[in-house]
Amino acid sequence: MEKIQAHISGGMISSNASEAHSLHKKSHFGEPLGDKIQYALSEALYLVEKGKLEIIQGKKPLSQKELLKKLQSIDKRINLKYCVFKDLREKGYIVKTALKFGADFRVYEKGKKPGNEHAKWIVFVDHEAKKLNWNEFSAKNRVAHSTKKKLLLAIIDEEGDVSYYEVSWVRP
Repeated sequence: MEKIQAHISGGMISSNASEAHSLHKKSHFGEPLGDKIQYALSEALYLVEKGKLEIIQGKKPLSQKELLKKLQSIDKRINLKYCVFKDLREKGYIVKTALKFGADFRVYEKGKKPGNEHAKWIVFVDHEAKKLNWNEFSAKNRVAHSTKKKLLLAIIDEEGDVSYYEVSWVRP
């Protein structure tokens, strides 16, 4: 498969290539927006790393290093989020943004498709050095509960390894 050419403008990455639409149908990368497929920043970085996507700014293709620098200027937490996105995607999960929920990602169980099914988890990403107080923890729990999803805390250590903690409500 030829590399999909996508364009970055502001903080948006999108492509109207037929290959982008095919990849979306097959593997659920990107979201249809009009006649284009729009990619989340983590998705785009992942696809570039896998050799499936080339990002063009103006008329010039960006190297992976240039793209990462650009994405870091758009989202200060891209490095943390990307570790989790890549880890979950490589484990076979479909990972989508969860901005409207105030979270980092929503994750679909293996074999479940966005649009046909609801995500099982809502994911909040943080570094192990960040302290989480009870109010923040409670707020994350409320978001998960109100969206009928399980809370998944993705904690990244100094080596870039990810540990997951699933939190769910229990009625005694």
